[in-house]
Amino acid sequence: MQNLTAPKHSGAQRLFILIAGVWVGSILAVGYLVAPAIFSTMTDRQVAGMVAGSVFKAEAYLSIIVCIALMVLANLLVTRGLNQYRVIRLLLLGMLVCTAAASFILIPWLDTLRDQALLEGMPVMLSPSADLFRKLHGVSSVLFLIQSALGIYLVWRLTKTHSQ
Repeated sequence: MQNLTAPKHSGAQRLFILIAGVWVGSILAVGYLVAPAIFSTMTDRQVAGMVAGSVFKAEAYLSIIVCIALMVLANLLVTRGLNQYRVIRLLLLGMLVCTAAASFILIPWLDTLRDQALLEGMPVMLSPSADLFRKLHGVSSVLFLIQSALGIYLVWRLTKTHSQ
């Protein structure tokens, strides 16, 4: 006879996987579909950059909220004996660090450089800050790539079957 009783935490695990999957999907969609579509559609690269920056900023704030919520839920699952969530917490911490660095350091810095150039009557890529802007944008892109890779690995780990 098959045991049809599910562990008490199976609902929490399913919710965790659902939220993580939708969240990581939104990160990937923004970075690898929406942003390139903005740049390929808009003729003014300055405006396209501002629109993409706004989308990335919204995604970053969403990521901070979702990541913290998932870390709290992962802690709860670890206290209930699901030790596979110990590694999940580290992945989430890595994603949170990437997002926080982008949200609170790089995006505001890039916005300031862009605004400063606009006040001087020129696009940021023609301003004296263009080289710094390119470097910061490169760092931001690398952080986003790391966050994306961690997110993919997170979902991969979460969908791995574990024997109870």
